Amino acid sequence: MIVNNVELVISAVRPDQYPEDGLPEFALAGRSNVGKSSFINKMIGRKSMARISSKPGKTQTLNFYKIEEKLFYVDVPGYGYAKVAKTEREAWGKMIERYITGREELKAVIQIVDLRHPPSRDDIAMYDFMKHYDIPCIIIATKADKIPKGKWDKHKKIVRETLEMEKGDPLIVFSSETGLGKDAAWAEIEKRM
Repeated sequence: MIVNNVELVISAVRPDQYPEDGLPEFALAGRSNVGKSSFINKMIGRKSMARISSKPGKTQTLNFYKIEEKLFYVDVPGYGYAKVAKTEREAWGKMIERYITGREELKAVIQIVDLRHPPSRDDIAMYDFMKHYDIPCIIIATKADKIPKGKWDKHKKIVRETLEMEKGDPLIVFSSETGLGKDAAWAEIEKRM
């Protein structure tokens, strides 16, 4: 998809704040600091539409980015970050769960994992959560530029086995630096629109 128009429509915390356009939505989930903002920026061809922070746990709302008047990316708070108060993490958890399990417009969750490392317990819990609620998912293994190309298959196998991924779920090797995987990611998204 060629992206010319993108706008951050709203940062929501409750269902009554969600956009009412009826456009397909794709939630972006991942550990804090895994590169969700970098993924969004690379996918939409912007340098800083989604704010990249050196401090994990920065996204605390559901950020709805409208793309080309055709769909929304919904950036949800990162999981697994310890320096946020437990009560705050629980509130985010409820907000994310309510959105993901109750939103009709949601077509898939794009779960971002780090290709360099086996998925964390939180990554596994997120994947299991999606499977439990029968929510379609696209797994993006980012930071591929940080490991030699010859090792990608080995790392992909580790991601698949650790998450116990179902056969039909796509796993895309991605790099926000080089743009590797961008077209494949768009193809998976467009299939579900």
